Amino acid sequence: MPKERAVSSNNKSFLDNLASAVEVKTPSPDRPAERNSRLGKGVLGNRANRLSDLASGAVVNNPQELVDPARCRIWEHHNRDYTALTYERCADVIEPMIAQGKQEFPAIVRRVADDPDYDFEVISGARRHWSVTWLRAHNYPEFRYLVEIRSLTDEQAFRLSDIENRAREDLSDLERARDYLKALDLYYDGSQKEMARRINQSESWLSRYLDLARFHPDLIAAFPDPFELKISHVGQLKPLLKGDGSRAAVMDEARRLKEAREAGEEGQPATVPDVLRSLTAAAGRDAEKAKPTPPKPVAPKKSGMDDFTVRNGSGAALFRVEGKDRKGKGLSLTLFLKGGGTREETEAALRELLDHHWPKGS
Repeated sequence: MPKERAVSSNNKSFLDNLASAVEVKTPSPDRPAERNSRLGKGVLGNRANRLSDLASGAVVNNPQELVDPARCRIWEHHNRDYTALTYERCADVIEPMIAQGKQEFPAIVRRVADDPDYDFEVISGARRHWSVTWLRAHNYPEFRYLVEIRSLTDEQAFRLSDIENRAREDLSDLERARDYLKALDLYYDGSQKEMARRINQSESWLSRYLDLARFHPDLIAAFPDPFELKISHVGQLKPLLKGDGSRAAVMDEARRLKEAREAGEEGQPATVPDVLRSLTAAAGRDAEKAKPTPPKPVAPKKSGMDDFTVRNGSGAALFRVEGKDRKGKGLSLTLFLKGGGTREETEAALRELLDHHWPKGS
C-alpha cells in the first residue's frame, strides 16, 4: 500500500510538472483574441477559422466541379451567340487548354432542376463549354468542363455575365447590344436609366448599344461579317435612316448587297467601311432624286417696266419687282417669304431676272 501511494504521488508530481512546463490553460470565454490565436494554429485551427469566415460572410464558398459538358446547357439569355462559335473564334481558348492539359479558369453555372437532361446552366463560359466539347470530340476525351456553381437570379446572372465579358474583345458589340436589348425589358421594365444604373454605365453609352441592336435584320445582313459592326458605326448608320425616302433607299441597297453576295457576284463591298460607303451613296442618290427641281419662274414682260410679280410654276408668289423710273435705271424687290415658294425657287428666279436685265459680260 505505501508503495502504491508513493507511485501515485510520483505520478501526480510528474503531471503537475508537465502541466507547469507546457502552461496548459483553460480557455476563457471572455478572451476571444486568445481563443482566435489558439484556433489559428494547426489543421483544426485553420478549419475553425475558415468556418468562422464563411459564417460571417467574409468568404464565399462557391464549389467547383469537373463535369461532362453534355450535362450543361447554355442559359437562354446568355450574351454570346453559341451557334456562331467556330474553332477560329475559340482557338485562343483551345490551344492553352491543350498546352496545360486542363481548363484553367472555371465557368460560372447554376443548377438545373426542371430538365432531366441537364444538371447545370452556363451563365458565363460558353466559349469554354464549346472548346471542351470540341476537344472531347477531337482526340481529347479525358477533358472535363470545370465549373463554379452559384445560386443566382436571372438579373444577377445577366449582370455577372456582362461584367465578365465586357472587356473581352472576342464578344462582339452586336452580341452585347442584343443582350442589352433583351435585358432592358426582361429585368428593368424598359427603363434605360435604371438599367444603366444597375450595370454602372452612362445612359448615352447604353443607348448606342440599344440603337445597334434595333437595326433591321436586313440592314445587318448587308455586312459580310455582322460581328465586325461596332457601336462607333451607329453614328454613321442612324442618320441614313431618318427620312422615309432615305431609309427606303438604304434598305433597298442593303438587300441588294446581301443578295449579290449570296449569288457570288464579284466586286461587292467586303468590309464594314465599304458597305457603309455603299449605303451612304444610296441615301445620297435618294436625296438628290427627292430634291425638288425649281419650277421655271414666270419671266417679266420685255416691253416696258411695269411692276410685276414673279411666281413659280405652281403660281405661288416669290417676289414683286417695282420699277423706280421709266428709264429702267433702278428696280425694287419685295420678297414674299410666306408666299408658298422655296428659297431654291426664289434664287433661280432672281438669277433669271438678273440675266434678263443685266446680261453676263455687260
